[in-house]
Amino acid sequence: MNPPSLIGAPVDSGQRQPGCLMGPAAFRVAGLHETLAALGHPALDRGDLALPKTLPACDNPNPALDQLPATLAWTATIREAVEAELAEGRLPILLGGDHSVALGSVAGASAHAAQVGRPLFLLWLDAHSDFHTPRSTTSGNLHGTPVAYAAGRDGFEPFPPFPAPLPPERICLFGIRSVDSAEHTALAECEIAVNDMRVLDEQGIAAPLRAFLDLVQAEGGMLHVSLDVDFLDPGIAPAVGTTVPGGTTFREAHLVCEMIHETGLMTSLDLVELNPFLDDRGRTARLMVDLLGSLMGRKVFDRPTRLYA
Repeated sequence: MNPPSLIGAPVDSGQRQPGCLMGPAAFRVAGLHETLAALGHPALDRGDLALPKTLPACDNPNPALDQLPATLAWTATIREAVEAELAEGRLPILLGGDHSVALGSVAGASAHAAQVGRPLFLLWLDAHSDFHTPRSTTSGNLHGTPVAYAAGRDGFEPFPPFPAPLPPERICLFGIRSVDSAEHTALAECEIAVNDMRVLDEQGIAAPLRAFLDLVQAEGGMLHVSLDVDFLDPGIAPAVGTTVPGGTTFREAHLVCEMIHETGLMTSLDLVELNPFLDDRGRTARLMVDLLGSLMGRKVFDRPTRLYA
């Protein structure tokens, strides 16, 4: 595994619930550095990215869109940062920020993968499919568009073309339980693997995840993992503005992370949608850092007992 780099992405422009911009600080306070160092992966912290002083002027293709210029600027800034870390042989860990962070992070990973001649795969750990385009969204929240962008769907102007759109078989939606009708129709027209909670209830966590990871390994692929707080059940992770009941349990989420680590395939990572303003004494932030520990090699029997009182 490449040495990790931490990139703070205090992005709040992809949705309307304020607070995600505090996410990077909350991750650091929750022991991110200490967890990585204890596992033998001391991280290089690049600090927090910032928007340019002047935002791009752009035509708005959909009057419902919220904060389009800021999201465009964040996308370009994050893409550049991720490309730079990958070019240095490091593992970029994006500390979000809402999930519009992935518009830039997956684009950066895709550009680098194309440059080095390797296929990029995307594992989307989320309650939502995020398969809208800037033209199709009715909420106007751009955190609901990154998977569609990575898949090369039409309707993303004025965003730049995605560097190397991912074929459907290289995208795995995992833990999904909230898909609106427009997204459902669009997904039905392609072959992206949608492992919703019904699939996971019937087949278990391990089998569908292992099938996708085996495909990545067989093709010598790079793997971008995008972990949204709402992948978890809100009963254990309340600090998110898009809660959907019926998410993964503590052990299911750790199993996913442990399995990813055991393959050694992960080359870039998003930790997103943490809203500390909605948290319960840092409970969600600590859980996300704990999951990062599993992604980086901590085993279940290594986990210390914790008191939340």
